[in-house]
Amino acid sequence: MDMKGAVLNRTGETTPYATSQPIEVSDLELADPGPGELLIKMHAAGVCHSDLSVVNGTRIRPVPMLLGHECSGVVVESRADDVAVGEHVVLTFVPRCNDCPECVAGRPALCFNGARANGAGEMLGGGRRITRGGEPIHHHLGVSAFAEYAVVDRGSVVVVPQDVPLDLAVLFGCAVLTGAGAVFNTARVRPGQTVAVWGLGGVGMAAVMAAAAAEASQVIAIDPDAGKRALALEVGATTSLAPGEPIRDLLPLGVDVALEAVGSAAVLQVAFADTAPGGMTVSVGLPAPDERITISPLSLVAESRVLAGSYLGAANPERDIPIMIDLWREGRLPVERLRSSTIRLSDINTAMDELAAGRVIRQVILFDEQ
Repeated sequence: MDMKGAVLNRTGETTPYATSQPIEVSDLELADPGPGELLIKMHAAGVCHSDLSVVNGTRIRPVPMLLGHECSGVVVESRADDVAVGEHVVLTFVPRCNDCPECVAGRPALCFNGARANGAGEMLGGGRRITRGGEPIHHHLGVSAFAEYAVVDRGSVVVVPQDVPLDLAVLFGCAVLTGAGAVFNTARVRPGQTVAVWGLGGVGMAAVMAAAAAEASQVIAIDPDAGKRALALEVGATTSLAPGEPIRDLLPLGVDVALEAVGSAAVLQVAFADTAPGGMTVSVGLPAPDERITISPLSLVAESRVLAGSYLGAANPERDIPIMIDLWREGRLPVERLRSSTIRLSDINTAMDELAAGRVIRQVILFDEQ
């Protein structure tokens, strides 16, 4: 099948990307789905900081690569027994093999085989399905959402009810699953606890919503952008702060749950320092691999503190996405507020500039409007 898709040709290019143009919308060829795979007609794809991390070289991935991992669409061909043509789906960025020890233990976000395939830029079943003039193109996280169609493994797919708009459902695949999952699954926020979230991109803003849904007594939202801070107050935060404004003026002992969604070791260090005794600091962002923090092991022991990582919100997508959709239906997760704008596929380099500048939460490509 012929299609158009946004291929990252080079990493580490200078900004603005609108000038250096590391991503090229190309004519591509897509192979037919193999056993256990599906062909998805893409409806919407979100532009996430994890995509930018590949573009700027923070996350090392092989190129050329067809980017994108947060998306929704419709099944047009299925070679999986339990997913039918015509079903609406959300794709997730760790394909689940359902066979490795992590999957068997109920931790599919840590699927060993999925992680190995993602690192190689291949499908879970091995190899690649995308070419450009005969040249193989690597897959991004088993999804490669910035294209008109995608061939994906069954383990990347979650079927969603057809009354959920696809341009909303797209946000559950990464931003909501990761941010809300960090609150519900990793931190397990309890009613009455206090929560602070550093970084109000899609993941951080979803974490703010989830903390409010979990009935935290205080939800503190921290970001340099005044517009994002204002939005956070509308979707569940009780207080908003600019970086550097002291949390301990509000909570002298610190917060019960400190969630870092920036992808910065320096910010994680601040979040850890502002965590109360007996509290938990959760690292959700993706910093550069050479970044480090310094902590006192004594404080972990003497203050019974926890420092935890949360990948894909420690989620089981087939369990958690329906739960989060129900919370949206109840008005407790106003997911539609995450969308900053809709864009065209041809705007993708400019979209990366907007994301890098911290001016947006989620830009969404709508393929039916190309």
